[in-house]
Amino acid sequence: MKKMALILLLMIPLKVGAISAASAIVMDLDNDRIYYEHNSNTPHLIASTTKIMTCLVAIENADLTKQVTVGEEILKSFGSAIYIEIGEKLTLKDLLYGLMLRSGNDAAMVIAKNVAGDMAGFAKLMNAKAQEIGMTNTYFYNAHGLEENSGEGNTSTAYDMALLTKYAYQNKTFREIFGTKNKTVKSSTKTYSWKSKNKLIHRYDYITGGKTGFTEKARRTLVTTGAKDNINLVIVTLNDPNDFQDHIALYEDVFASYQALKVLDQKNFKVKKDKYYANDTLYIKNDVYLPLKTDEQKDLRINYALTKLKNYEDGDVVGQAEIYLKEKVVRKTNIYVHTSKEKTTKLSFWQKIWRWFKVW
Repeated sequence: MKKMALILLLMIPLKVGAISAASAIVMDLDNDRIYYEHNSNTPHLIASTTKIMTCLVAIENADLTKQVTVGEEILKSFGSAIYIEIGEKLTLKDLLYGLMLRSGNDAAMVIAKNVAGDMAGFAKLMNAKAQEIGMTNTYFYNAHGLEENSGEGNTSTAYDMALLTKYAYQNKTFREIFGTKNKTVKSSTKTYSWKSKNKLIHRYDYITGGKTGFTEKARRTLVTTGAKDNINLVIVTLNDPNDFQDHIALYEDVFASYQALKVLDQKNFKVKKDKYYANDTLYIKNDVYLPLKTDEQKDLRINYALTKLKNYEDGDVVGQAEIYLKEKVVRKTNIYVHTSKEKTTKLSFWQKIWRWFKVW
């Protein structure tokens, strides 16, 4: 009965203005739109949501099939753990599952050492990636999210963490790990069965992934992704005592207020008034949806920006479809060309003479 009561409580929609987070944001994963924000650029300690960056950096900088040996670095670990032991061997990918599902600080220690040599080196990779993505109010000291002995800790904003998750979500391996509910892993000595600490992924149908976090200073932090009817979102709350309930309230509000409109159809894609590629076929690789309120549809406009390439081959990108909402570009998608014509090479005078003699 207690479990059922908790589920019912989580499903009660709240008015957006009633959420209890110090900072929050709802961002579109596919389009350049923000549906809700509250103090989204205010820096906070982010606790174990740090591990989203840890996971991404490991994926982009290491061979995840590599088997690593747990070393004495885990002796410095405290807090949440997957309880690996010195001398035990696992792949980096298996450690990433322990990192993300169980928030293993010991896993973070081993990952940092084996990817960058030590924690300081790994933090440099994290901060370089943050700068590349455009996380202007973020700084990382470590891979796990615990505060340092000095009292300093990893800081970011709701906006920056949403931006990070949106970037990371483009990576197939990240999506796979981020969205896993349960995972069984075999090391050289033990078998582990891990269940995600993100309760929403087990209880709310539309959740596609997430990472929890908590320290006494940061309080509760939560990043989740969710999808319904071609609306794909990331929600971040920082310092939020009711984070699970607030995330559901925010999802429900957007899903109820917006409808995904198919603005570009993959099967019926045409660029009107194009003459340059008239003998070829222009196409896009996927349907494009844009969540809109009913009164926003009149503000939608599409611009086809084509590049007149002199030499192009089948499958080349020849432009972009730019989707505007009022005066703002909210989505760009590549336009490709399909051509069956043979490309002719212009011959020099002597090449023509040589070809004539060869034929003769």
